[in-house]
Amino acid sequence: MKILIIDDSIVMRNIHKNILMENKIEQSSFLEAGNGDDALKLAIDHPVDLFLVDWNMPGLNGLEFVKAIRAMEKYKKIPIVMITSEAAKYNVMEAVEAGVTNYVVKPIKDFLLWKKLQPYLDKKGAAVES
Repeated sequence: MKILIIDDSIVMRNIHKNILMENKIEQSSFLEAGNGDDALKLAIDHPVDLFLVDWNMPGLNGLEFVKAIRAMEKYKKIPIVMITSEAAKYNVMEAVEAGVTNYVVKPIKDFLLWKKLQPYLDKKGAAVES
């Protein structure tokens, strides 16, 4: 199982990883990218089972990344959770229309992020299709 964590802030990527590791997801499950361009390359080169995506990043932003991933046959049904400071209702609607499976607003709370991610992970921590 691979979880691709995409955020231009290394601090945020580490927070996401720590929350997952506290809930028994192994560190070897993570791939990381600091922007959508690098994330797209990783997703092409490595199978990914769950995407955690920030919206505001340099280069290809999170929304553009989601649209690019959803255009790929192998990722049409893979869960994508957007974790962003964009909290307006129209942002959430735009993200859902682009193909986001779930949406979490920063600043995140550990228990809330874990609760949002649990439906996409089986009991062993492996991602399940949505």
